[in-house]
Amino acid sequence: MAAPVYLDYNATTPVDPEVAQAMLPFLHEAFGNPSSSHGFGARAKRAVDDARSHVAALIGCAPAQLTFTGSATEASNLALLGVAKAAGRGGRRHLVVSAVEHPAVLEPARALEREGWRLTVLPVDRDGRVSPDAVAAALAPDTALVSVMHANNEVGTIQPIAEIAALTRARGVTLHCDAAQSAGKIAIDVDALGVDLLSLAGHKFYATKGVGALYVRTGTAIEPVLFGADQEQGLRPGTENVPAIVGLGEAARLAARRLPQATQRLRALRDDLHARLQAAVPGLALNGHPEHRLPNTLQVSFPGVAGRALLRRAQDEVAASVGSACHSEQDAVSGVLAAMGLDAARAMGAVRLSVGWMTTSAEIERAAGALVAAWRSLGAAPGLEA
Repeated sequence: MAAPVYLDYNATTPVDPEVAQAMLPFLHEAFGNPSSSHGFGARAKRAVDDARSHVAALIGCAPAQLTFTGSATEASNLALLGVAKAAGRGGRRHLVVSAVEHPAVLEPARALEREGWRLTVLPVDRDGRVSPDAVAAALAPDTALVSVMHANNEVGTIQPIAEIAALTRARGVTLHCDAAQSAGKIAIDVDALGVDLLSLAGHKFYATKGVGALYVRTGTAIEPVLFGADQEQGLRPGTENVPAIVGLGEAARLAARRLPQATQRLRALRDDLHARLQAAVPGLALNGHPEHRLPNTLQVSFPGVAGRALLRRAQDEVAASVGSACHSEQDAVSGVLAAMGLDAARAMGAVRLSVGWMTTSAEIERAAGALVAAWRSLGAAPGLEA
């Protein structure tokens, strides 16, 4: 039996063969510590420096503005907690985030709230977008930080970051952007976006799990939250994970080279899948912005069934999720969909389908047929199948 069609690229991606090949020497003969003064250390340091340059080129920043981390979650925690630590002593203790942020942002924000910070959670519209007007209304004299993601991990909606940045910059407020889902799928330029901090995740664009990065604009007030030696601009102590960093650099190099063609191809695959499902499933509803959306992401609600039951029925043919992989075993309505104002039936019928570089047209045809067959087999009756 053929393996299921993998349509969960927003959860994680396979490691690109070229990435794995670039990492291999640093798992074996080139095993040095980048801080060591001998040849083994010098080779490792050169590799880390090269990787930093590749990642910097992908997002349009200087290499010295990048700090490697163990994940995008760590990068976002460092951004929020590090800025809060620097700003709190000056009396600015107000934080603004959107209602559709990943837990990597929402949870440190709530932790700061428990420590006495004032937290404002911005609403989103029916498409999952934050209004710049809502940001402007939320800003106050004591606002230290605004954090709004670049693109949502569940519905793919892309936020108007440049417009938000114009507002925060005018008020002297630091802006953080979680770009874990957008890196490698759409073009990112930190200057065009106007952000002060930006988080990346290697495993979302064909590097390994366990590596990420934080862009920090020069002059941004931020302090470390971990302590040790002075690796990574003094912001992230600990011996660098050289093989994973090399892999992240190679993934960034490949993404920059492939991006225009890949974006177009991903969109074509996604739209083909949508068209096939729409033609066969009356009442299928698209969740997320119809235009301002990641080119690889399709979240739809199947009428009359629960998304989890649908995927369980189709699991031999399709591997996908009902939302964020971080909550894949929970039956509660997604917080993102609730924030968008979707009713319970539509939210419970939601399925996230995300394509990748390795997805083929034949797989799209097979997956669409399997999902339609699963929907029909569940009866597609009013109400939700258990």
